[in-house]
Amino acid sequence: MGMKNTGIPWSVPVAVDDIPDTGLHVILEAPQEARGAIAELADVRDVPALSAEFDLKREGAGVHVSGRVSGRVGQTCVVTLEPIENLVEEAIDVEFAPASATEAKAVRKRGRSDAEPPEPLVGNSLDLGVLATEFLILGIDPYPRKRGAEFAPPQPEDAGEHPFAALQSLKKPPDASQS
Repeated sequence: MGMKNTGIPWSVPVAVDDIPDTGLHVILEAPQEARGAIAELADVRDVPALSAEFDLKREGAGVHVSGRVSGRVGQTCVVTLEPIENLVEEAIDVEFAPASATEAKAVRKRGRSDAEPPEPLVGNSLDLGVLATEFLILGIDPYPRKRGAEFAPPQPEDAGEHPFAALQSLKKPPDASQS
């Protein structure tokens, strides 16, 4: 259950055949080298913590995966430019099915707007490390702010010294034409 040299930062493959009929509960903690690679992939300063908890249940030829991803990410506040750390908590609820079943279910569910087609199972296995990484990245705040930080646009020091001040003095008052 460690990292492989596949270009994927965190790989924890699970074969569908290894999931018992009663289901499988898996708790994962990302190793330090995986968190470093995930930080680079997610374009954040660092990922000091990343864990995931999954419940896998076979459904016919497919698998239903539910659970939660929890992590901490080091970012930079978009207002103060100070380093901050944000918590990421994301719920997971995904169906996986063989490619042929994925197409069939997508056709059946087209009438329902709330139905997501299942994700394709590749090679009769799914990768929980990749799934956890995807959900962590989806949960990262793209505009992180330090608690209490608010943007205030810079105010001009002298209101009369703006580029159009000279034109403003040429403007006639509205009732000057009526007198």
